[in-house]
Amino acid sequence: MTLGPIGEGRAAASLPGNVAWIPAAQDADIDRAFAQARRDRKPVLLYWGATWCPPCNQLKATLFSQQEFALLAQSFVAVQVDGDLPGAQKLGTRFQVRGYPTTLLLNGQGQEITRLPGEIEPEQALAILRLGLAGGRPIGQILADARAGQSITRNEWKSLAFYAWETDEGRLASAADRAQLLAELGRRLQALFPTEGDTLTRLWLKALAAGIETSKPIAVDAGLRDRVERVIADPALARQQMDVLTGGAAFIVKALAAESGPERRALLTRMDVALQRLQVDLTLSRADRVSALTERVALVRLDLSKDETQPRLPPALLVDIRETAQRMDREITDAYERQSVITAVGYLLAQAGL
Repeated sequence: MTLGPIGEGRAAASLPGNVAWIPAAQDADIDRAFAQARRDRKPVLLYWGATWCPPCNQLKATLFSQQEFALLAQSFVAVQVDGDLPGAQKLGTRFQVRGYPTTLLLNGQGQEITRLPGEIEPEQALAILRLGLAGGRPIGQILADARAGQSITRNEWKSLAFYAWETDEGRLASAADRAQLLAELGRRLQALFPTEGDTLTRLWLKALAAGIETSKPIAVDAGLRDRVERVIADPALARQQMDVLTGGAAFIVKALAAESGPERRALLTRMDVALQRLQVDLTLSRADRVSALTERVALVRLDLSKDETQPRLPPALLVDIRETAQRMDREITDAYERQSVITAVGYLLAQAGL
């Protein structure tokens, strides 16, 4: 996730032309868009990004360019905020967004229905948007009902699991409270629907990762360990949780095996195998496959300082990194995809000490 500096005199960030995006950089622009949404009885999809932002260009190359997204866009008013335009950062404060990209679905009164993680796959993003469009309840109300023990639908549980907690900016939960909140939701859902699949697993995986990221780890029991082991051993289950694994596998390993030793080494090996499968999965975008390889490096770097510039990586992994970098440079010609993936490859090379 990339933070957006304030820019001057920048042109609006270009987007694929299959959707009639409304550009907005001032409160008046937003107010007009919401007035239109209320008039048309539609929600607002607000995209916050920037021209130079690699993850934003990944969204443009995958989700926003799809015909299926264009068809879905007929059900909402699409608003684009280029965070580098003068005055646009004020809108970031208004909607509590900071990192690029952030995509919000809001009702006509400005209440947030959902907030999409920037790293999820287009198919997942489309599914979550459909859930929001079908249900329409603000995510804050859904969360309050879930925590109070009120009945919420399975689709609403899915909306909570796929909410962009990492870019919530304290709207629903502070960063310090995120892991415990996700674990609380996991326990509640597990009590209601003990056989629930990917939704429950996602909540627990994200709780594990968030606990290590914020230095407030959650309690781990045998059942949770077994759940993680099933995910990394099963290619289909790992594929369902791809974005969580490619962005948090190292944190999850540390949550389950806090200290170096035989247990952690064995878990690292099994997690690396799961990431290798994702790395070569051609149903994933190139950016996602690069993310899987980058997380493999993160596994090796788990006990190293963040400032380590020359980590000792296995020779086979170094070969894999070099070959991937060369292949991506050779194959990618689309401008959006190239700006996203080649930048990610640069980060990968740096993390590998190359």
